[in-house]
Amino acid sequence: MSDRITALELQEQELVLRRFDLEDAWRLGARIVDIAFREGFGVGIDIRRANQVLFRAMLPGTAPDQEEWIEKKAALVLRMESSGALVEARHRAAGIDAASFGWLPSDSYAITGGSFPIRVRGVGVVAAVTASGLSSEDDHDLIVRGIRAHLLEETNA
Repeated sequence: MSDRITALELQEQELVLRRFDLEDAWRLGARIVDIAFREGFGVGIDIRRANQVLFRAMLPGTAPDQEEWIEKKAALVLRMESSGALVEARHRAAGIDAASFGWLPSDSYAITGGSFPIRVRGVGVVAAVTASGLSSEDDHDLIVRGIRAHLLEETNA
């Protein structure tokens, strides 16, 4: 489990943006949607701040409950400022069931992969990008691929 935690922590250190505004939210969301369409994934993609949706797309094959999963996954990331996959791995390694003692109740938070913090260098976490529709691990991986592609474009600009 510690190898998984280390790998997830390294992703969060690596995937830090220089900036993030509404145009960046659109480009990142569209990039993730493009990957999902090419691979035939029926997912919902959401990028949000605490009280503002910046990007939303529901692709063919999604179900109405993806909305609820997106909200709960994003709430966890915005509260913990870590990816859902990292929070889940840390809790599992420590033997903690946060939902059972009310700290992160399951009606508000989903302690699972599929949401990732948008972190800006010198600023911190400014938003969460979330996918729902695949396995939690595949949702996480889709987002990471999208952020990496966004960073590559940012570097080459």
